[in-house]
This record gives sequence, C-alpha cells and structure tokens, in this order.
Amino acid sequence: QVQLTESGGGLVQAGGSLRLTCAASGGDLSTYRMGWFRQDPGKQREFVASMSRRGDTTYSTDPRRVRFTISRDYAKDTVYLQIDNLAPEDTAVYYCAASISTYGSYEYWGRGTQVTVSS
Repeated sequence: QVQLTESGGGLVQAGGSLRLTCAASGGDLSTYRMGWFRQDPGKQREFVASMSRRGDTTYSTDPRRVRFTISRDYAKDTVYLQIDNLAPEDTAVYYCAASISTYGSYEYWGRGTQVTVSS
C-alpha cells in the first residue's frame, strides 16, 4: 500500500514561491494517477491539479490556480506542486493523493502540509 508524505509548506510572504513535494513509499508512483488538493479551514477539500500516469495534466478551472504547476519525477517517486506569486488566499493545507484508477476518487492520501501566506 502506497504511503504519501507531503513537505515544503511553511510561512511565506505574498509574492513568493513554494514547491510542495509529495514523496511515496511502498509503491511505484509511476503506476498511479496523482493529485493535489487544498483545504481551507472550515471548508471542503478542493481539487487543485492532477497528473496521469503518462504525464497528462489537469488543473482546477479556478482562475486563481493558473499559478500552480504540477510535475513528477518518476525516478524519485515524487510529485511536486509549484505555486508562484503566492497570495494570502493560497493559505490552506495542501494534500497529495494517489489513485490506481484513471478517473474518479483517490484511494491514498497524505496528511497534508500547511501553507500560510502573509500579506
């Protein structure tokens, strides 16, 4: 069973950049569809971006998400989420997820990494 661990969050000033990392153990991430989600306090978790096993990407239609870029390193079993020009609205817990299926829900989740953006 694959286990996911996010890292790279923290407290940053508006306008800066962060690269969140999702590292996997117990499984070969190249066989999984990967996704990033975010959750604001008191709100439901929402989709940010995903990448298929072959590298096709899908992003949230929210215009604010144009500053987000998902990528993966197959050799390192790692997925990244680059966030540029950070804004206070990006403050949330960011979660990494994996799915063996091509579509639908994700079976495996990390515990999340907190991103806090100060103005």
